[in-house]
Amino acid sequence: MMNNAAVEIDRLHVRRGSVRVFDGVDLTIPRGQITGLLGPSGCGKTTLMRSIVGVQKVASGTVTVLGEPGGSRQLRHRVAYGTQGAAVYGDLSVRQNLAYAASLLNAPKGDVDRVIDEVGLRAQAGQLVESLSGGQSTRVSLGMALIGAPELVVLDEPTVGLDPVLRSELWQLFRELADRGVTMIVSSHVMDEAQRCDRLLLMREGRIIADTTPASLLEETGTTDAEAAFLALIERDRSDSAPRSRREAREQDAREQEAGE
Repeated sequence: MMNNAAVEIDRLHVRRGSVRVFDGVDLTIPRGQITGLLGPSGCGKTTLMRSIVGVQKVASGTVTVLGEPGGSRQLRHRVAYGTQGAAVYGDLSVRQNLAYAASLLNAPKGDVDRVIDEVGLRAQAGQLVESLSGGQSTRVSLGMALIGAPELVVLDEPTVGLDPVLRSELWQLFRELADRGVTMIVSSHVMDEAQRCDRLLLMREGRIIADTTPASLLEETGTTDAEAAFLALIERDRSDSAPRSRREAREQDAREQEAGE
């Protein structure tokens, strides 16, 4: 595995029933950067993130995270995963939620106070989570992921449903974490968030159709904003996929005819 790679995925195949979600995904994610995983709902972002943190059943292929097999016990304190929605206890206070996470991870003394300050909830530390706003609940959920100072933080659409001010504040926190050397993988279907990433992985229908940077994305597509660039990439991918799909259909027909002879 490359020294600067936080995640390395080799020929990943994932199935959900009879549906192929991934059919041989290869990917390397460098350390200490914000990697944005962008694409429309249903394109496979969550499945890829679940594969990285080791909670997704895979059919074949390998996922290596920080030099260890994805999901292995050795990664328990090194990798954090923030799921969609606020994964917190509403009948506990902000501090109690974070203290619970700290006890599970045997985190250092003072970690709860550190995280409360990082997510900007000092004034709400004693409030029940159920009394908080949606944006504040999201911050508590993010704080749960930051307990124990993980090396890799994987966040599944953490800004969904938030107003522009809260989204901007969260992205500022993500940048501060990356500047400290934490590897951030953040999924989103909001294209303007692409500009806040160091690296972009654009997905469509279970495939990575672009592995690039924000500047290169605009340059390669000749567009002026990320949404227009992504639409241009989708159109290009459709054009490239059509001949392949027809060829695969012909090959499948040939195999069926051969099997019937």
